[in-house]
Amino acid sequence: MRLILIRHGKSAWDDPAMDDHDRPLTDRGHRSADAIGRWLAAEGQVPERALVSTARRAQQTWEGIAPHLPGVAREDRADLYHAAPGALLAAARDSEAASVALVGHNPGIGLLAEALCADPPDDARFERFVTCATLVLDFDGPPDEGAGRVAGFVVPRDLTD
Repeated sequence: MRLILIRHGKSAWDDPAMDDHDRPLTDRGHRSADAIGRWLAAEGQVPERALVSTARRAQQTWEGIAPHLPGVAREDRADLYHAAPGALLAAARDSEAASVALVGHNPGIGLLAEALCADPPDDARFERFVTCATLVLDFDGPPDEGAGRVAGFVVPRDLTD
């Protein structure tokens, strides 16, 4: 199985009265999502299914990525909003796809990334799992802690000016 973990792009904090679930991406967040989509396509990392948090910023992140990955089945999941690592892992396992992208939030997505890697990338940005960080992991079977082989890790700053 291949699992692609994507943290949502940079989101706006302009309106303190806005519900967290409704916060949109900033311009930088939109550019980052586009860059990640281009990178995934160039690397041939096209999942069968994308499981996307229903938070606006996660939805917009996938919408920026998706045009570069045609044919990916999308499933919007309310249970991925600020989900714990175990819930994210269960969603991936239950998807019944050989290749799954999860678009979610920290701390859950970053903690899951750390838990799954057999040999984590030696990069401080991985440890923080910065906005729009993307990790591609391969597994010999269902994803499990410490069993993922890193097939790619990138952050938007590596891809944009």
